[in-house]
Amino acid sequence: MVIIGSLFIYIGWRIWKKEQITLIHRYHYEKVSAENKKPYTEKMGKAMILMGIGIALTGIADFIFHTSYCWCIFAICFIGGLVIMIVSQIKYNHGIF
Repeated sequence: MVIIGSLFIYIGWRIWKKEQITLIHRYHYEKVSAENKKPYTEKMGKAMILMGIGIALTGIADFIFHTSYCWCIFAICFIGGLVIMIVSQIKYNHGIF
C-alpha cells in the first residue's frame, strides 16, 4: 500500500506542480479554460496527494498496529480527495463528465 500511495502522491505532484493536465483523462478537462488550468490542476493534484497520503498511512499503520481501525485513515483521506475532485470537476469543467 505504501508503494501505491507513493504512486498517487507522485502523480498528484506532477498534476499540481508541473501542471500536467494530460495525466487526467481527456473528458475530465475538455471544458476547462486556459485561465482555469492552473487552479484546476492545483486542486486535482492536491486531491490526488491527499488520497496517496491516506493510502500510504493506512499501509504503515496496518503494518504496525494490525487493526481494522487503520482503514479509517484510508476512508477519510480517500473520501476527502474524492469530494475535492468532484467539486473541482463541477466548478471548472461544468459537470462531472
